[in-house]
Amino acid sequence: MRVIWIALLGVALLAGSATGASKGGSINLVAYSTPKDAYGKVISAFQKTQAGSGVDVSQSYGASGDQARAVAAGQPADVVALSLDPDVSLLVQKNLVPKNWAANSHRGIVSDSVVVFVVRDGNPKKIKGWGDLVKSGIQVITPNPFTSGGARWNVMAAYGAQRRAGKTDKQAIAFLYKLFKHVPVQPDSARAALQIFSQGKGDVLITYENEAIYANKKGIHTDYRVPKATLLIETPAALTKSGMGKPAAKAFYKYLWSSTAQKAFADQGYRPVVKNVASGYHFYKPPGLFTISSSKYGLNGWVKVNKRFFHPEKGIMAAIERSIGQ
Repeated sequence: MRVIWIALLGVALLAGSATGASKGGSINLVAYSTPKDAYGKVISAFQKTQAGSGVDVSQSYGASGDQARAVAAGQPADVVALSLDPDVSLLVQKNLVPKNWAANSHRGIVSDSVVVFVVRDGNPKKIKGWGDLVKSGIQVITPNPFTSGGARWNVMAAYGAQRRAGKTDKQAIAFLYKLFKHVPVQPDSARAALQIFSQGKGDVLITYENEAIYANKKGIHTDYRVPKATLLIETPAALTKSGMGKPAAKAFYKYLWSSTAQKAFADQGYRPVVKNVASGYHFYKPPGLFTISSSKYGLNGWVKVNKRFFHPEKGIMAAIERSIGQ
């Protein structure tokens, strides 16, 4: 009996230890590749709050499209932070994220950025505008648009900039064909593209502004240019249906728009979406800034853009990829 009692006491102690380790609950965060450092800061700050005390946050980062498909295939996720709306929409279609996920005052957008050109230190190739990317001998690095959300922002920035310059739809698409002939390699994510560029491949990297800022913080000797005409990047976060059943996940999702969290994003190069935080930072506003909903430049929102440009078989980018042997 004494042996049995000791054994039962041991089980009880183990159970108590396990309960204590996760007394605040757990959250599974699945995110796109670039905001890893930013979310690390946000999570640390959240865990110091009453709502976040003792909460264990499991983190997964990767190419946005790949991450969305992984969650759709069963990867646990309570909060998803992806590069663009269509990746969240996939999870809505799979009944994993509620249809009204973007119903808060910020439309579910947790941070902004803009599409920029990262160039070699001192900009030896004198790259300033979109036309410079298709000059003879220039190598451009951009991720694969069928895995990376950042790549899709890049493509639509290039197309929209041409339309804003007065080019027709046909001419803007022809520019995309020409541009991708200058792309020697297409990594799976924006962060992987930065890593390849930092290793010496390419003359210019098309990416998020925050990635350019990140590169400089990490000691990668680069410079970046914000083209006069560029696209506003709006990155969403959503609470999944499993997350809706977890008080800790709900609290963390709400915390993303707190002043502390928004400052953490801003300090990592993201443009805050909360006005009273944004006023404390001085990000350059390009004169030709447009959005994915700019119908004047033929964009018309992600639903139409995604179908026309990124359908895996019939889309414009699928045709372009075939034309360059990808």
